[in-house]
Amino acid sequence: MTGASGKVAIVGAAETTRLGVIPDMSAIALHADAARNAIADAGLTNGDIDGVACAGQSPVAVAHYLGITPRYLDGTSVGGTSFMLHVRHATAAIAAGMCDVVLVTHGESGKSRVGAGGFRGGDVASLQAQFEAPYGPTGAPSMFPIGVLRYMKEYALTHEQLATVAVVQRQWASQNPRAMMRDLITVDDVLSSRLVAYPMHLLECCLVTDGGGALVLMSADRAKDVELPHPPVYVLGTGESSETPMVSQMEDFTTSKSFRVSSEKAFAEAGIKRSEVDHLMVYDAFAHLPIYGLEALGFVGPGEAGAFIEEGNTAPGGSLPMNTNGGGLSYTHTGMYGMFAIQESVRQLRGTARAQVPNVKISVAQGVGGMFAAAGTLVLTNQEG
Repeated sequence: MTGASGKVAIVGAAETTRLGVIPDMSAIALHADAARNAIADAGLTNGDIDGVACAGQSPVAVAHYLGITPRYLDGTSVGGTSFMLHVRHATAAIAAGMCDVVLVTHGESGKSRVGAGGFRGGDVASLQAQFEAPYGPTGAPSMFPIGVLRYMKEYALTHEQLATVAVVQRQWASQNPRAMMRDLITVDDVLSSRLVAYPMHLLECCLVTDGGGALVLMSADRAKDVELPHPPVYVLGTGESSETPMVSQMEDFTTSKSFRVSSEKAFAEAGIKRSEVDHLMVYDAFAHLPIYGLEALGFVGPGEAGAFIEEGNTAPGGSLPMNTNGGGLSYTHTGMYGMFAIQESVRQLRGTARAQVPNVKISVAQGVGGMFAAAGTLVLTNQEG
């Protein structure tokens, strides 16, 4: 272990009281609901918090809404992986003595669009608007999967293998009462669902929901000195990186450079081997992301992830349980999913997950921001020291 490894713990973790369609709550109200639940989960009060981090809302607004006077603020916003970066930054800040207890919040009215005013074209001066939008892509379904067509050509990934990602994650979701989609599906069901943007069918695309979550972090030493309702989950390793704001400009369409860089840093900091990982969460806005994640994080070689999933290795009872809450494909996806991946890693390490994997000691949560634009990796453990 190096640097801040093992010196900071997640002591509170909770999602919003409701997930799915929540038309009576604004985004900041969802932040607050998740925050209150996580602070209560840690057995603390708002007065104990002196650091606030969030994306989608200003941390100043969240702190004011909750009546918190912070000594540390983090408004890093790089898409759905922002929360992995918040945990990384908070870990460094606590270890450096900049603050004592950090609250990381997420809340998003992704489905109901409360206060959002509908979907708009975004920043017309952005690189995407100038150099990608004129050629036809109209959003994530027609942009994010661009690279997988090259991957399928290079490595002979079949449509059936791609569909299996959704099938396996529904197997996990079927065990989770909080999951939005719980009915078991087959490869044929996936391939028979409506084609959204080739090669992605409807069941290979993430859900669109409302909800949020929050985390509370403090030093591992302090966690020993206070009475906590739940065992601490220690931050063993962290990493972050970015590649390009335009998916068309990826260095290699068949792999994510930001995934590789962020995960290499996280594993090096944690001082562990891939074989020591008991549980894995890989952001899955679309069915190809877990395939890219397995390879870029070094669990399998290039071109091997499709067969690895098809053989049942990531399914219930498999050698590397992955996305055990059902993922963005079946559990929930508010627009920025990374918080929910961290929440499930914490639950697995606490032993309280709905689809609990036996004897989880190390869990990895991998996030993506934008269309492979940014990445964050967390290696978490329930083992002290």
